[in-house]
Amino acid sequence: MPTCFFVSDLHGHLSRYQKLFRLIADERPSAIFLGGDLLPSGLSALASLDFDHVDFVNDFLVRHLTRLQEDLGQAYPRVFLILGNDDSRSEEATIIAAATTGVWEYIHDRRVAFAGHDIYGYACVPPTPFLLKDWERYDVSRYVDPGCVAPEEGRRSIPMSEHQIKYGTIKDDLSSLTGDRSIDRAILMFHSPPYKTKLDRAALDGKMIDHVPLDVHVGSIAIERLIKQRQPLITLHGHVHESARLTGEWTQRIGRTHCFSAAHDGQELALVRFDPASPAAATRTLI
Repeated sequence: MPTCFFVSDLHGHLSRYQKLFRLIADERPSAIFLGGDLLPSGLSALASLDFDHVDFVNDFLVRHLTRLQEDLGQAYPRVFLILGNDDSRSEEATIIAAATTGVWEYIHDRRVAFAGHDIYGYACVPPTPFLLKDWERYDVSRYVDPGCVAPEEGRRSIPMSEHQIKYGTIKDDLSSLTGDRSIDRAILMFHSPPYKTKLDRAALDGKMIDHVPLDVHVGSIAIERLIKQRQPLITLHGHVHESARLTGEWTQRIGRTHCFSAAHDGQELALVRFDPASPAAATRTLI
């Protein structure tokens, strides 16, 4: 099988996308995985006094990918997409509408088939210090780490039920998403990394709130447990930009599962290339 590309946390930076588009045209991968935090900051859009809406999804992403689709024809890759905690959920309807054209497949909270593998997507992350809560959930309980803002106390770009805000958890969402199906050949794309791994290490060393030291690991316990207990083939992650720099690692093996992160805190595009038939041979390049 030809190589798959995985990128995450591009945050609307045009130079990173332009590099990605060129690489797609040159290398013609079989699939592209876009792992969230793809758009300009959602919180900035909410706070802005400039009400002129910039349609980044249609005017940039859809336009350029449609051009690639026309140029590549049958060689155009499957494109799997989720959003992330810095992406405004008000853009979700636009993302879903664009999916009807075949330019990508929106897979948050969904399962699709690809080359003999099930592909699952899930965008939500545990509570953060940030105020945009469109894609934040309690993790395995209603506990919130010191320094973080509870889901009830933030802002949203679209309404959500009070019950879902207060009692929804990543643990329950993942249980519903995967059910009792075998996922040992599945590829799961999350925005959050698993908790207490080399992929979720934040730059919080020595920092305290009310004399309580902050946990330097900010990933999801629910995702970590799912990986350990269910052992999918590959998991894809982003969210914690500095983790690879701090730990020196962008990949980790958890049992049989190969976990990859494409988050990066430099200006380059961090591109993970992998083949589901040989995940141990995956590479990550800064471009």
